[in-house]
This record gives sequence, C-alpha cells and structure tokens, in this order.
Amino acid sequence: MKKGNRLNRLGPNQQKILLLLSAGIGLSLARTPRQYFTILKEAPKEWKKINKKSLERAIYNLYKSKLISERENSDGSLTMVLTDKGKNKAITFKIDSMEIKKPKQWDNKWRIVLFDIPEKHKRAREVLRETLKRLGFYEYQKSVLVHPYDCQNEVDFVVEYFNIRPHVRIITAIELDNELHLRKIFDLI
Repeated sequence: MKKGNRLNRLGPNQQKILLLLSAGIGLSLARTPRQYFTILKEAPKEWKKINKKSLERAIYNLYKSKLISERENSDGSLTMVLTDKGKNKAITFKIDSMEIKKPKQWDNKWRIVLFDIPEKHKRAREVLRETLKRLGFYEYQKSVLVHPYDCQNEVDFVVEYFNIRPHVRIITAIELDNELHLRKIFDLI
C-alpha cells in the first residue's frame, strides 16, 4: 500500500475533527438563528465522542496529510485551522453524511426541487441529482424531485457548495395531482 493512499483515507475521528473545524466556518456563514444554534448544539456532542489518544493520533495524521494547519495567536496560543484541502474534504463528508430528519408528524406539504443546470455544470447537476436521491427524494421528472419533509438547509448546502443557485428552485406545495401515489412511496398513508 502506498503511503499517500493511506493518508487519503480518513478514519471516523479524523472526519469528525474536520467536520467540527468546519462547524466554525458554518457559524460564520449561518444565515438564520436556527442554523446558528443547530451548529452550536451539535458540535460539542460530536467532540465528546472522541477518545483523547485517538484524538491526538488523528490530529497528527491530519497535520501530516496537510488537511489542517496551525496559526499562532497574539497571546502565544495555537489555533487549528482547516486548509483549503481540508475544507473540501470536510464538505464532502458533510454531503455524504447528510440526512433529512423525519418529523413526528408530517405537515402535509411537499418540497419540490426543480433545476435547469447548463451543460457546462454537468458534474454539479449529476451530484445534485444523486445527492437528492440518496436523501430520499422521489424523481418526479428528470430535473424535478419531491420530498415530504423540510429539507431547505440540506438543499441550500449542496446548491451553495456547487455554486448553482441561479439554476435551482425549491417550491413548497400543499397539493399535487398524484399525491396518493407519492404518499404510498413515502409511507404516508
């Protein structure tokens, strides 16, 4: 096994560290108080799950793979920061681990994502479609996907990451002509 290949595969603790460091970036980009407080609530929970020895080893390997670096502060302390390579890796993990939470009771609204993404952004279009399907969306038409639960934050994250905002719309509908079929698909009957 090549040394470089071993460093490209990250363990669960390294993934958590990258995601927690990216939470700091997320706080600065949060657009609503709800997003801000969600990040604040989840970060400490994940941090507590990491064993100290594993943490030290994971941080060492992250430095070695150039996914994080350190910055010296004016008071002499050091701050870990994500490198650009680390930010990309963290965002990839975020997309891969994302899920839409199922509420206790459905609000009887459909979330419809429509997109018309130009050919020059073909890869972003494919990843958006694959990600939405993995999140449980039903492909209503080729560029129209439907989900019964609130998914605004998840869709916004993917759309912003690929910089395709002008090509994607999200509609919340209270009625669809084939609603019975969709209710069966999503087990809402």
